[in-house]
Amino acid sequence: MKNSLFLRLWICASLLLPAALGLGGCQKLKSLTSKKSTDSQSSSAGGGTGKDTAANATPAATPKPTSVAPAINKSAAVMVLCYHRFEEKPHDALAIAPAEFEKEMQELKDNNFSVIPMQDFLAWRRGDKDIPPKCAIISIDDGYVSGYDLAWPILKKFGYPFTMFVYINYIGSGGKSVSWDQLAEMRDAGVDIECHSYSHSSLKSPGGGTDRHTREMVMKDVQSLGVDGWLRKEIVESKQVLEKQLGIKCNVFAYPFGVYSQKAREMVKEAGYEAAFTVYGQRLGNSSPAFDLLGRYAVEFNKPQIFADAIKMVGGGTGGPLPQVPANAQLASASMLTQPADSETISNPKPLIKANLATMGDIEPGSVEMRVSGLGLVPAKYDAATKTVSYQVPQNLNNGDYSVILNAKVGGRRVETRWSFKYDPNSGGR
Repeated sequence: MKNSLFLRLWICASLLLPAALGLGGCQKLKSLTSKKSTDSQSSSAGGGTGKDTAANATPAATPKPTSVAPAINKSAAVMVLCYHRFEEKPHDALAIAPAEFEKEMQELKDNNFSVIPMQDFLAWRRGDKDIPPKCAIISIDDGYVSGYDLAWPILKKFGYPFTMFVYINYIGSGGKSVSWDQLAEMRDAGVDIECHSYSHSSLKSPGGGTDRHTREMVMKDVQSLGVDGWLRKEIVESKQVLEKQLGIKCNVFAYPFGVYSQKAREMVKEAGYEAAFTVYGQRLGNSSPAFDLLGRYAVEFNKPQIFADAIKMVGGGTGGPLPQVPANAQLASASMLTQPADSETISNPKPLIKANLATMGDIEPGSVEMRVSGLGLVPAKYDAATKTVSYQVPQNLNNGDYSVILNAKVGGRRVETRWSFKYDPNSGGR
């Protein structure tokens, strides 16, 4: 009987226990589900746990990297070469044979020069970009078409960048001049095109150094615009024409003949040029010389000393103090106004030999000496006010070539410049 009762109780417990557990489990599951839903709503409302908030928070924006100014090697140095025309058989000082030009480009490579674009040089001066320690810049003046069809292929061969300094009146004038279309082609290929004035007149002497037609045009500008207005046309308006015609930014100026005046320098600044070049060759540093008195070595085919001085960079080229003047001053046809002009043929047997020495720098009074081939040291007169040296030849010259050599002290150092002319009584020259 007891066993029967125990059996019945065991069977009831077996039937009731799962039901009881099932009911409790459902209630617990319902409680957990309700809590999770509540937590989720609280979290979306910003009231969840720290863990839930972090999981649902919007990631913070990544801070933009701060630009770091490049490290600038201020002891680096630059020299600038200046060329004009390229001819197979050069007949005057401004021309050079393409083969000789190619040889000089190879010498740059052999002497470990890095040929850099003009704009890299300016960026280095601003502190925006570093450059190699020993650099060269190549520039070609005036706008002769030979720069396009003879020099450019050679420069492409070496992969050298370069700058074309052109003056407005000459572009597209026919003959040996480059055209606007050719300049546009060069621009599109990455050639730097900059300004060399409107008429290529001396900026110290209106019409100076030009042919008769250009001189008459310049004098008309002076009469109608005044000297300041004429200078503005040469320096400011020429820049505007170049920029408008080619759609470029022009920020570099080259003084015609390397000659400038204080007013011209002021106009260069007014026009917004970042640099202006003479042809007073010298090593260029990070902050010296002044931005508007940067020198170039004007290379001439019959005077190899100019390129030799450029290769030496007047004292090294990889740092150290910058010299006041080069070891040898630039030769006359490139750097100063002379009479007779360099390589000119004259018919006057007793010429007045004359030169403006302003581009040589601050000359010490009494230090100027002139020598003429066949005559030796001559009693030339030097006017410190105008920086002009002159000598009137007293006796008839013999037919042939003559060299004029000038020496003077600049900053305590002896510098030299020279040019040549030819006397031919049947030439019809002055």
